[in-house]
Amino acid sequence: MTSSSERPPAPEPLPHPVVDNHCHMDITRDGEDPVPVEQALAEAAAVGVRRVVQIGCDLRGARWAVDVAARHETVVAGVALHPNEAPRLAEAGELEAALAEIERLAQAHDKVRAVGETGMDAFRTGEEGRAVQRESFAWHVDLAKRLDKTLVIHDRDTHDEILEVIDAEGAPDRWVMHCFSGDGAFARRCLDRGAHLSFSGTVTFGNADPVREALRLAPQDRVLVETDAPYLTPTPYRGRPNGSYLVPLTMRRMAEERGEDLAALCAAVDANTEVAFGGHW
Repeated sequence: MTSSSERPPAPEPLPHPVVDNHCHMDITRDGEDPVPVEQALAEAAAVGVRRVVQIGCDLRGARWAVDVAARHETVVAGVALHPNEAPRLAEAGELEAALAEIERLAQAHDKVRAVGETGMDAFRTGEEGRAVQRESFAWHVDLAKRLDKTLVIHDRDTHDEILEVIDAEGAPDRWVMHCFSGDGAFARRCLDRGAHLSFSGTVTFGNADPVREALRLAPQDRVLVETDAPYLTPTPYRGRPNGSYLVPLTMRRMAEERGEDLAALCAAVDANTEVAFGGHW
């Protein structure tokens, strides 16, 4: 019997390299030890995932992301306070200081390419924390614009609220809907505002028809791929630990859904990621 903590085997390599534009190499599930960074990057490179964007979601994670990006040529970083962090820090009277530290980290190294993940989340934070989430999100939007960084948005059950803030603040030049979770209609609303849509292992899930609808209608030059590792492991390994090396499973399903040649779609996604995260690295 396979354990839920057992890492899936490596898939067949991709015919063209792509970037995992959203992962959390510092986070583990169920108290497991993290895979060493060098091993995680080597395993990913072996299947055609030669670069990654490491995302920090709290102060510890943001500091870690900056440090790892500074030490590894194939890594860039994103820093922010996750929307579920904002109400917790506000209640403790620590939000203002934490935001100031995020701003410092965002300027700490030229390999910090993104402000994110920020956004809103109605799943884990109740109505009582929504106003603080919204204020934190608006602050991060402004930071991304001031520093010319890519904005990476977390959106869980808050589609309308996300676009209300984007419209009120004005979208930055580059912004990514991380782990896109909407349907075709919401995809059009995001695309009309200039977003890139990033698709994860969710596109392989049986209950994800709305997400696949969005994937099919998105223009090829707006599509990205990610893992959100260690979460959202693609089928047939759902429930087991995810890693950047499993991107090929998602890419193959994406090409199948879009009716496109896999190598051509990989090349497009790779180029799109360069654009979305501010140029060559």
